[in-house]
Amino acid sequence: MRLDKFLKVSRLIKRRTLAKEVSDAGRVTINGRVAKPSSEVKVGDILEIGFGAKMLRAEILELKETVKAEEAKNLYRIVE
Repeated sequence: MRLDKFLKVSRLIKRRTLAKEVSDAGRVTINGRVAKPSSEVKVGDILEIGFGAKMLRAEILELKETVKAEEAKNLYRIVE
């Protein structure tokens, strides 16, 4: 699955266009490498997303094309 689509489906970022902009700015890494919006993500990957001064680390647990809002948090877990 594409990175920008996963960020939207998982609701880590609300809109796919915003996910693309954040990725294009170099603020998203997959397993320590800067990622493009079209980068493929898979189960077990560690995402790091920079939100200003805050850094969010999440491990991908599951990939789905669509999920309900209450199920979106089951697609990843926050890693400290």
